[in-house]
Amino acid sequence: MSIEYTWVVKAQNTPLLKKKCNHCDSERFYCSDKFRLNAQKKNIDIWLIYRCVKCNTRYNMTIFSRIRTESISKETFNRLSQNDADLAWEYAFSRETRRKNNAEADLDSVEYEIQWDETPIEQMMASDSEILSFKIKCPFEFNLRLSTVIRTCLQLSSGKMNQLIEADAIFVHERPLQKKHKVQNGDVVKIHKDILKSILCNEEKQVEVSVKE
Repeated sequence: MSIEYTWVVKAQNTPLLKKKCNHCDSERFYCSDKFRLNAQKKNIDIWLIYRCVKCNTRYNMTIFSRIRTESISKETFNRLSQNDADLAWEYAFSRETRRKNNAEADLDSVEYEIQWDETPIEQMMASDSEILSFKIKCPFEFNLRLSTVIRTCLQLSSGKMNQLIEADAIFVHERPLQKKHKVQNGDVVKIHKDILKSILCNEEKQVEVSVKE
């Protein structure tokens, strides 16, 4: 019976915006997790508020412009009115929102942590399945390489990771993993167990030889 392990990638902060401040020499703005709503008759404007990292100058990123209030669901409107932080993060990570505002994010500014069941690799190798399967849960995309997640969770060296990729031992969406592949929520990583075992065994043998010498 095949066992599917789960790896969870959690962002620790929203990405900074690459934007020059008009009041200081800063070129970065952070998301305040707050919204600004301005109603005019039957229309409403809604912005996500950003602040300069140095002087706290405000920048409003447009979420809705001149939209009828009835066009927004009651639930979403309430979340906007209450400065729902989860909703603010959704917009802060949204490529579409940045595109509409002609804004660029500093995705390298996103800190993250990876949570996984630290099952010993020996236990994984002892399974009857020929394929090891891992599902990725990552609510927000920020250009994190999938190979980085795999290396971290399986505690592989960059050399061993490269060997697995070159041997076409790792598949994502039924296709061999490419080094440039970025993490997407719901990715399922499949690794050929025997190839992984062979590469790890070779590493152990090399260590033994090195110690004897």
